[in-house]
Amino acid sequence: MLTVSEIFLSVQGESTRWGRPCSFVRLFGCNLRCVWCDTKYARDGGDGVATAMSVPDVIAAVEGLYSGKGGQKEEGRLVEITGGEPLLQPETPDLCAGLLSLGYEVMVETNGSLDICVLPPGVRRVVDVKCPDSGEGGVFLTDNIGLMGPSDELKFVVASISDAIWAADFCDRHALAARCPIIFSPVASLLPYDALAEWMVKTRPTGVRMAVQLHKVIWGDRRGV
Repeated sequence: MLTVSEIFLSVQGESTRWGRPCSFVRLFGCNLRCVWCDTKYARDGGDGVATAMSVPDVIAAVEGLYSGKGGQKEEGRLVEITGGEPLLQPETPDLCAGLLSLGYEVMVETNGSLDICVLPPGVRRVVDVKCPDSGEGGVFLTDNIGLMGPSDELKFVVASISDAIWAADFCDRHALAARCPIIFSPVASLLPYDALAEWMVKTRPTGVRMAVQLHKVIWGDRRGV
């Protein structure tokens, strides 16, 4: 059984698939405690509701999000499995495999501290690298770098220019630009968008693109969007 926090349909807001309609499966539980975490309800409970669901039930719920089109299968249907930390749940790979078999484009966002090799081929892995200001610096499993390729993404959530400088150095030391797309995403409450943009224009870190949380720009700090 999977422990699920929420399942909803929105737009992809934090990856190179930015702006595309996307269904989200948010799994419950996390092994980290980032100081800027914006989904604590999927980590600690609180007012969040965690529901036990089988893999077939989760897949059925995702399929149901598209019932408004008369049940027709759409080309390029996108689903992201996120958390919390989805790789804490041993049935996550089975969920990915089931969605892939139905023709979904599947993304998994993981905090980078766990082995990504458990995910089946065809999954687009969005792997975070925790910067110092997260309070969880140093947890990244460096063996994951060798497993990543052009269809994957590395993401650095930066809370300060110091974080951005650290992240750019990390990318250079590990030659990440030659491996996969790299995203720097600012914590909006701590690092203004224009400050990060100006730093990027000035320093031009190799292979890095800036991304904001599009869903929050549109709807604010709400759940289920």
